[in-house]
Amino acid sequence: MTQLWQDRAGRVSALRIVALAGMLAPLFWLMAQPWLASDPLDEVISISGTVTLRLLVITLAVTPFGRISGRGRVFDVRRMLGVGAALWGALHLAFYCADQAWDVATILDEIWKRFYLTLGIIALLGMGLLAITSTDGWVRRLKRNWYRLHWLMYPIVPLGLWHAALQGKATPDEAVLLTGVTLFLFLWRLLPDAPRRRLVWMLPLALLMWPLATGIEYLWFANATRLPAARIFAANWDWALAPRPAAQVGLVLLTGLIAAGLVRRPGRA
Repeated sequence: MTQLWQDRAGRVSALRIVALAGMLAPLFWLMAQPWLASDPLDEVISISGTVTLRLLVITLAVTPFGRISGRGRVFDVRRMLGVGAALWGALHLAFYCADQAWDVATILDEIWKRFYLTLGIIALLGMGLLAITSTDGWVRRLKRNWYRLHWLMYPIVPLGLWHAALQGKATPDEAVLLTGVTLFLFLWRLLPDAPRRRLVWMLPLALLMWPLATGIEYLWFANATRLPAARIFAANWDWALAPRPAAQVGLVLLTGLIAAGLVRRPGRA
């Protein structure tokens, strides 16, 4: 039986060890926090939700990174990351249920009445389905239908981001950042194969995500809150302020592309 830290050939995989450590690190960090003793469930719910969304987006990023760098071995951790995201999502739900004193009637009523909770539970159920069917056995049973089923990843991520934005209300910074990155990853998949493997095309696309994410942020504040959307929009171009989430989108994407370029196999443009 292949262990989590071994590749398909049964060899110890440094990549899988790093991925596993990265998924477990937030849990150990949470356990080490002294404020856990006072039972601050709201904080834990928020952090576990953020980790879930980040792992989902990182899972989406594995394929572009592997194609651009030419390092096919990174695909070995794709399913592991997806399952990790589902497990963190389950932990997120468990913390929420604990906050509701495990009152099933109240939990179901809240999910029914609150739209952002409805979105979250739909996304979580989809993640659970993908996690359960992620094994080689299910790949053999479902054959081509396995790939069709796992296309659910594409609506699941936007649902999770929408859930986070509604939850954050006036502070959707994490949702804006991850939405901008996700938009890049979706656009990458729509491009022809040749240009999406070339950094010379991907770097300008990454920079384009900055103004696009700024526009998304503006539309959110203009339509979903009563805050001054124009002033928040203008803050994105004020270099005296710390980088806003929209600007961070460009920084995150450029960092990922530079990393792909540094490990790229010789001969790839």
